[in-house]
Order: sequence, then C-alpha cells, then structure tokens
Amino acid sequence: MDNLPLLTIGITLLTCVLAVIGVHVYSSGKAQREALVERMSHTGQITAVGRRRRFRGLDRRLRTTGIGKRIERKIAVTGLDLTPGEYVVYVVAGLLGLYFVIGAIFASFFGVLAALAGLWGGNAFLNWQRVKRTEAFINQLPELTRVLANATQAGLAMRTALVMASEELDDPAGEELRKVADQLAVGHTLDDALGELADRLPSRELVVLVTTLVLSSRAGGQVVTSLRNLTETLEERKETRREVKTVLSQIQVTALAVPMIGLGFLLLINNMTPGALDKMTGATVGQVGTIVAFALYAVGYLAIRRMSRIQV
Repeated sequence: MDNLPLLTIGITLLTCVLAVIGVHVYSSGKAQREALVERMSHTGQITAVGRRRRFRGLDRRLRTTGIGKRIERKIAVTGLDLTPGEYVVYVVAGLLGLYFVIGAIFASFFGVLAALAGLWGGNAFLNWQRVKRTEAFINQLPELTRVLANATQAGLAMRTALVMASEELDDPAGEELRKVADQLAVGHTLDDALGELADRLPSRELVVLVTTLVLSSRAGGQVVTSLRNLTETLEERKETRREVKTVLSQIQVTALAVPMIGLGFLLLINNMTPGALDKMTGATVGQVGTIVAFALYAVGYLAIRRMSRIQV
C-alpha cells in the first residue's frame, strides 16, 4: 500500500488515455457514418435519415393495441415527430410531475385532480396541434391555388401541378401535398388522394378546393378561371378570419383567466391559513365540494369558449 499514490496516478492517467481514445474513435466513426449517408443520399439509395427513436420496445407493443393505433393516427395528422411510445412516456412523466408539484403547492388531493386534468390535456394537446396545423394549411391555401392556377395555365396536368406545388410550398402544405403526390405515384386516383387530404385537415376552405379540383378533373372546364376566383375568395376569407381572431382574443383570455382566479384564491387561503386545504380535502364533503367547484369552473370556461366561437 506504500505505492498507493503512484497506483492512483497511473490509473487516472490510463483512464484519461482511454477516454481520449474513446472520444477519437467515436468522432471518427460518426464522421465516417455522415460521409456514408451523404454518398448514399447522392446516389439515391436512401432519401433521409430520421432521428434515433426512444422507447422502441414500448412503441412496438403499443402499436399492437387499439389505444396505440388511435394515438398513432392522431399523431400522424398533427405533424409531430413523435412515436406512440414516446408520446405515452412523456404524458405519464407529465402526469407524475403535475401530481407531485400541484400536490406540494396545494394538497395531495389537488395533485390527483391535476393528474386527471393532465390526462385530458394530453389528448387536448394533440387536438390543438391538429387545429393549429389545419389553420396553418388554410393560411397557405391562397398561395397553393395561385401555384396550381399558374401551373395549369402553363399546360401542366393537375398531377404535375400538385407535385410542383409540393416542392415550392413550405410545410405544412408542402408535406401534405407530398403525401398526395406519393399516393398518386403508387396508383391512387386524384379523388381518393385529395379526399384523404380533406379528411386529415378538415376545413370548409379545403373542401371547396378539393371539390373544385375533382370536378375539373372529371368534367373539364375553365379550371384556371375557377382557381383564380378561388384564390381571391380565400384571400378575403383569410383577412376576415384574422380580424375575427383579433376581436375575440380578449374573450379567450377571459375564459382562461376565470379558472386562474379560482386557483389564486386557493393559494391565498393556503398562505393565510397553512394546512387549510389539507383539512378541507381530508373530509368527503370537502372533496365533493372541490370537485363540484372545479367542474363549474370547467363549464364556465367551455361556455365562454363556445359563445366566442364564430365560424367564418
């Protein structure tokens, strides 16, 4: 044991040398992989390399269940780069975080309510992402119809015009049109491909565009004139929707502020009388009253949102 300092120094140096060698091997291997991917991309053998997926085992098992398939379909229309397994793990982690954080701030019973609300919020998040993607696509419709009108006026077929539009437009329109172009390339009819697009992103504007394109492909006619008129109409609707959204923004903030005020009062009560929320939720009557109060806040929030919803 007299040589313990020297032995420690030797092991430390050896560890450092091995660490340097490991970093060098890893960096060189990563560089070789990137070079190989670049060469194969240029030769057309692969088109893209996605990120490494997490929780693959859970994802494989989840995809075989009905819930996993429904989650996969919902994620597919949101444009999120997530797998069902990743989504479930993130939601469960969020629920646990809500339970512990809210339970620590208020009371453990409120943590349970927050976890239940978070379970609903996970599904609401996917629906919100779908609506957000649909809104972004609707905002690109005037530009899309303009591109299609220019392409058809130049003598291009509608299939070729859709492919050209998918290359020129940004996402989400570009990505959705690429899906339509891929479906057309493998033998799907124009009606089916555009119909699936309307199902993925439901909106009246897109239904009008799809109907116009389908009828023009079936019966012929002045498709360029129809697309020009549709472009002007969509531009006007876009401006109207923006004005309506600006007018209703205060009402939407009010709908969110009402339940926040209730939570603020709970914090105030708990600060004034420490442990009051624990005593209140420790009895059955208090738990029932708390659930009824939160249900009324939820009803008020949904009622305000419902009254402020205007279809343009």
